Amino acid sequence: MKRILLVIGLITILAGAGWAVQAWNTLRTNAKTAQFNEDVDNLFLALQQYKERVGAYPVGNNSEVAKALQGNNSKNLIILVGRKKDLDSKGQIVDPWGTPLRIYFSGEGVLVRSAGPNKRFDDSTVLNADDYYRSN
Repeated sequence: MKRILLVIGLITILAGAGWAVQAWNTLRTNAKTAQFNEDVDNLFLALQQYKERVGAYPVGNNSEVAKALQGNNSKNLIILVGRKKDLDSKGQIVDPWGTPLRIYFSGEGVLVRSAGPNKRFDDSTVLNADDYYRSN
């Protein structure tokens, strides 16, 4: 009888620990997702301000866009966006997981893509893809 109660107790503790780990991971993911959305909103605002003042969206890859927002443009205009820690050592704008964002411009629109928690850009064939996309 004592063994049965001990086994039931251990199973209950393990199940509780598993639930706690899952809840903690969900909270962390939700917080980083919220941070991503806030960061991208700030980036969209900065890009729109840049376009209004310079006449077009910046061109180039992630680091070239970041440099343009930091004043490396035809008007030497600085547009403040995000926090200093949002740039990696190469000067690229990164997501909350530390991966450089992919920024695409098309006519009047902007698409921002994050690799998400797994830090890997997944294609449509991946079953559990966790990439994030936002467009203005």
